[in-house]
Amino acid sequence: MMRQFVPSRVCLMCQGCCRYTEADTRWSPSVLNEEIKTFLKHKIPPGVISSDRKIRLTPFKENNNYICYFFNPQDNKCKIYNFRSFECRLYPFLIKRQGKSIFLAVDLNCPFVKENLDSPRYKGYCRYLITLFNSPRWQKILKNNPQVIQSYEDAVNISEIKL
Repeated sequence: MMRQFVPSRVCLMCQGCCRYTEADTRWSPSVLNEEIKTFLKHKIPPGVISSDRKIRLTPFKENNNYICYFFNPQDNKCKIYNFRSFECRLYPFLIKRQGKSIFLAVDLNCPFVKENLDSPRYKGYCRYLITLFNSPRWQKILKNNPQVIQSYEDAVNISEIKL
């Protein structure tokens, strides 16, 4: 289990995550190979995950955008919160490809991150993630799941991850 950085109460008040301007975007969460088994166990329809292991987005009529299949806009909650994907648990942190290098990065579009960039809590959480992703277990997971390593141009690099 991965510790969370952004408190749940803050996420539930925000109107940023789980919403997208395009149906096909790199920001749509990818699913680890290992998570597909969990989704099937919980009777998640296989068609919800695309062939490139991304969670499909659905049109959202209120603003002509798209939302995550598992997102409930009425209460701003995830329908599968207890077994949501790795990328959802990690966000606003990301695994970013830049050229041939891979980085732990952060999306500064998250208001909570912006407000806490200089805090000891943020710095401690970054150290926690760096240690986590340099562990043999997570090195193997990342190597076996290249779909979670994306080229996020706007994300800010924190530390290189050597795979």
